[in-house]
Amino acid sequence: MLIGYARVSTDDQHLDNQRTVLTSVGCQRIYEEKISGTKRERPELTKLLDHLRENDVLITTRLDRLARSTRDLLEIAEILNARGVGLRSLAEPWVDTTSPSGKMVLTVFAGIAEFERSLIVDRTRTGRLAAQKKGVRFGRPPKLSTEQIAMGKRLIAEGTSVREAAHLLNCHHATLYRAIGSQ
Repeated sequence: MLIGYARVSTDDQHLDNQRTVLTSVGCQRIYEEKISGTKRERPELTKLLDHLRENDVLITTRLDRLARSTRDLLEIAEILNARGVGLRSLAEPWVDTTSPSGKMVLTVFAGIAEFERSLIVDRTRTGRLAAQKKGVRFGRPPKLSTEQIAMGKRLIAEGTSVREAAHLLNCHHATLYRAIGSQ
């Protein structure tokens, strides 16, 4: 079964052209939505992906109607491949996973995307290490300063309960316990 997906980004745009093209190529069912492609949650796309069955072919007029990034496209393509569903883009004839050459092109793109992700991870790791060597701390800033921790220790040593000391320092008692334990 040929199933179409049409999308425009705003309510004042029209789906008429996409609908006409998808109908003309034989789509028996068309899922349509007016929502930005940058949104991860697209209800009609979710329904479409749930509806697809083995040997169906998802047809879109252009790839940017289906996915806004290579990563999104590859995620969708993986879902389709796992279900035995083909993908065809009318504006980009090289995207046709029902043919061996289309599968190869998508595999090459997947390899490039994976390589790009690994480069990003490597650059991020290198940057973090360099920043840590310069003394940059990551994560949440500490709730208590060194002076507050010292005051908390002194209060507790003088007989104040941890809960009372934490109340005076305007923090939760567990926060004070952790701060005292880490020094």
